[in-house]
Formats: sequence, C-alpha cells, structure tokens
Amino acid sequence: MRQEKKLLAAAARAQIEKAPFALLVDFTKLNVAQTTELRKRLRAASAEFHVVKNSALRAACKECGIEGLDAVFTGPTAVITGQKDVSATAKVLKAFASEFDKPKLKLGLMDRLVLTPAQIMELAELPSLEELRAKLLGLLTAPQGQLARLMAAPASKFVQVIKAYEEKKAKEAPASEPAPAAEPAKA
Repeated sequence: MRQEKKLLAAAARAQIEKAPFALLVDFTKLNVAQTTELRKRLRAASAEFHVVKNSALRAACKECGIEGLDAVFTGPTAVITGQKDVSATAKVLKAFASEFDKPKLKLGLMDRLVLTPAQIMELAELPSLEELRAKLLGLLTAPQGQLARLMAAPASKFVQVIKAYEEKKAKEAPASEPAPAAEPAKA
C-alpha cells in the first residue's frame, strides 16, 4: 500500500476507534447544498460527516478487527461518527432521508458490533439519552414525591387516613372471627 493510502487508512482507523459509533452511508446523488445541510444537522447532534475512500475504509476496518464487510465498500461511502448519542444521529439521518431520499445507510459500527440499516432505524425510534435519563429519574423519584406530599398534608388529614384504616380493619376482624357457640339451656 502506498504511503498516501496508509495515511488515509490510519486517519479512518483513528476516526472509527475514537468514536463510540460509526455509520456508513452511500451519498450517491447528494449535491453540495444537501451535503452542507446534512453536515449542519449532524453537527447539532454532535456528529460529523466525512467522505472516505473505500480502500482506506476497508484497510481501517481490517486493522480494527472488523472483517467481512467487503460487499459494503462499493460506491461512494461516507462515515458519520459522533461522540454522544447514536440515537440522536440516527434520528437526524432518518429525518434527512425522509426529506431527500438520500443518503442510504450501508451499515453501522457500534462498539465493534456491526449493525444493519434496520437496526440503525430501530435506534432512531428510541428516545434520546437525555430523555431516557429523565424518565429513569422520574421513576426513581416518584415514590419519594408521593411520601413527601403525604407528609406535607395537614396533620388532621394524616390522622383521618390512619383512623379510616383502623375502622376498616375493625369491620373486617369481627366478620372473619367465628361466632361464639351458644350455651346449652339448663333444664
């Protein structure tokens, strides 16, 4: 391999290794204005769009230990990498593709796992990492919030709740106990 190709392969490998995910897309018939718009949208999702030579990408994947992808390295290929949420990047790609019918997903790499285009679209359906964190936090704090509201209620309301509970238990107790046996009559 020529020195120039080795440098390109090393740069592609560095991109793939430092990013938690990489999405490979076919950008055929994507004009300059559309490419600029896609890059702008991806930047908002903390992702980058880079055109990479297939030979350099093939060599970089091989050096990273990702094999069997030769069929993917045909036609124009771009690599989309990001440092944050793959779901947000997949959402941007899905929205952009629905507007312009391009770019076409080839595959994704996430923690050295190969993802199909269908799996990447499933990731686009997931809530963002921030939304998931907020939902988890809501689930964790809900019981404490209910307890805090109960404790903040006026003392009389709290006493009424306890009294109603005791009355309910008192009504249930006699019904469940057997009736005392009648004493025999004396003759």
